[in-house]
Amino acid sequence: MSKTQDIIIIGGGIVGLATALQLLRKNPSLDLTIIEKERTVAAHQTGHNSGVIHSGLYYKPGSLKAQNCLLGYKLLLEFCEQENIPFDLCGKIVVATREDEIPRLKDLHERGMANGLVKNTWIGAEEIKEIEPHCAGISGLRVPYTGIVDYKVVSEKIAEIIQTRFGAEIHFGEKVIGIDRKEDLMHVITEKQTLQAKQIINCAGLYSDKVAKFTVPKLDVKILPFRGEYYELKPEKEYLVKNLIYPVPDPAFPFLGVHFTRMIGGGVEAGPNAVLAFAREGYTKSDINVKELTETLMWPGFQKIAVKYWQTGFGEFYRSYSKKAFTKALQRLIPELQPNDMVRGAAGVRAQACHRTDGLIDDFMILQEPGVVNVCNAPSPAATSALSIGFTVAGLIQK
Repeated sequence: MSKTQDIIIIGGGIVGLATALQLLRKNPSLDLTIIEKERTVAAHQTGHNSGVIHSGLYYKPGSLKAQNCLLGYKLLLEFCEQENIPFDLCGKIVVATREDEIPRLKDLHERGMANGLVKNTWIGAEEIKEIEPHCAGISGLRVPYTGIVDYKVVSEKIAEIIQTRFGAEIHFGEKVIGIDRKEDLMHVITEKQTLQAKQIINCAGLYSDKVAKFTVPKLDVKILPFRGEYYELKPEKEYLVKNLIYPVPDPAFPFLGVHFTRMIGGGVEAGPNAVLAFAREGYTKSDINVKELTETLMWPGFQKIAVKYWQTGFGEFYRSYSKKAFTKALQRLIPELQPNDMVRGAAGVRAQACHRTDGLIDDFMILQEPGVVNVCNAPSPAATSALSIGFTVAGLIQK
């Protein structure tokens, strides 16, 4: 048995890393270890997202998402400036293409104002054309706060800092297979060894519910994996998009709809759709884990949302297999776009928590038990919010 750690964090994505950084900033003498089952940090959700720095536009005022996104945004920009990480506050526009979308866009504008985004401006069709000449829309919302960054680069820098400046350890290639509580210590069992700590923080992302059940056996929450598939504009067609163009989201569905995103490293992504993945790390259509898929399909909460959203879900699946249908959805924003203007791009998987009876959980979900903090739901905007989530978790640990 190795020496007793003060804190063990399970998961080396941006949330786990940011939590470690905030804890060590508060108490540099902590003995802290991160356990990551992959060979690198940011191997899953963090390393597969589109790199958007979210402003806090969409989230209910006072919610954990709103609070952590607004503070996380500020902390992220400060960190990138301090560590010379490239980012660009290029702004975005949210575009209404139909009259029935305008009331929802106005609601979004009001929500943004309630969250302190006072520089957002209402724009008309002519102003849309001035900002994005190839975009069609009858009204829009200009959000100058939105930006782009490479979250994998951010994560790698945090990992470097916590190891070199604070002496923390990261154990790669170790999967946690159990957690035991013995007297006042938590024993974390991996495939290679058993470690012990005074406190554990679960930031396991796509497997956060599985890890949480080691200490909360009656957990009524399951992670559902939703794959987001992207196309990329061909280089000769990148002129169609200057920065970021979003549709007005459906308030009843926890995804933002297909949109256009300029990337910090160059290029323009188009997407994502949102389809149920057949494995928690199912980045392609052929990635199937029968056990995980069965668990998803048998979950009462999934069955409830399947009944509620079956038409939307069918449309997402259809777009997954039809480039023509995917293009048609994008043409609402840029009518001149054609299927042969794009090539298949990357894909990511979103860990979306679903309650047994109440369906999809919209807000961040952080559960605290004696000796354990479980971050059970941290989908978008978790990357933007990570340093704030870390600050929040550090406060819980201190208590």
